[in-house]
Amino acid sequence: MVKLSQPRGGSLQFWPRKRIDRRIPGVNWKAIKTDKKGLLGFLSYKVGMASAYVKDLTPNSMTKDKKIILSSTILEIPAIKIFSIRFYKNNLVKSEIVVSDDKELKRRLKIGKKKEHKIDEIKDYDDIRLIIYSKAKDTGIKKTPDIAEVAIGGKLDEKLAFVKEKVGKEIFAHEFLKDMKIVDVRGLTKGKGLQDVITRFGIKLRQHKTEKGQRRPGTLGPWHPAHVLFRVPQAGQLGLFTRIIYNNKILAFGKISEKDINPKYGWKHYGKIKTEYLILQGSVQGAEKRPLLLTSHLRVSKNQIKKNYEFLGLK
Repeated sequence: MVKLSQPRGGSLQFWPRKRIDRRIPGVNWKAIKTDKKGLLGFLSYKVGMASAYVKDLTPNSMTKDKKIILSSTILEIPAIKIFSIRFYKNNLVKSEIVVSDDKELKRRLKIGKKKEHKIDEIKDYDDIRLIIYSKAKDTGIKKTPDIAEVAIGGKLDEKLAFVKEKVGKEIFAHEFLKDMKIVDVRGLTKGKGLQDVITRFGIKLRQHKTEKGQRRPGTLGPWHPAHVLFRVPQAGQLGLFTRIIYNNKILAFGKISEKDINPKYGWKHYGKIKTEYLILQGSVQGAEKRPLLLTSHLRVSKNQIKKNYEFLGLK
């Protein structure tokens, strides 16, 4: 007879399991290898979920040329602007130039004195990245902008030319999403507070007559060594963790002024979309109004990249 066993659930890849300090997670930009020019990341806000009505045009699909309904997530993507330019040398910040004169940003955030340097004065660097901020007041959900560091694709001279072109100007979502079929979504999951080991790690419930409780592990470890190993499942924080959803299929994106996808009374817990929007297949992490960082794909999924849908509308 096969021996019955149920090892602990919960990946040890995510440790320690505690509340994150940053609302927008950082990105290892060196790991993203892509031929895309321009920005490799963009800020967005989660609106909610809906059913997307699409026509499947995927070759060799069982539903080819049929109209199907897919679960989808809607994101609002307001314009962004450049706050500062960072010049890197050997993965360290060599110099930073603040280029923003936005009065609204100064009222909402604590900003140091502007450094009087010119871009062409900086020499001997091997990478350029941007500190961007979202024009959150255009969305209607809040006024305080969110700030993130994003990398730029291309060669060093192409990066410098892009920075000079975009300083002081608004950068829109359709410029970032042009020719993209899939994106990675980085953000925080919903916070669920203190939870027990059954919910947190999925260990098995003990027998109903068990001494000292059912919803707990049978033992925390041996007498010797006389300490509890970090691998032992215990109660603690669940949610509000940094997670990445890879290879999200883009179903549609556009401007709300050109095609209005808002319900009559707005989206639940969010309101009405006022700027540009993005519709992704499936679900992404986080609650409504949560800032999410869209990035160019880290590793391509062949199954996702070959999918082809004609977006017909939302149900």
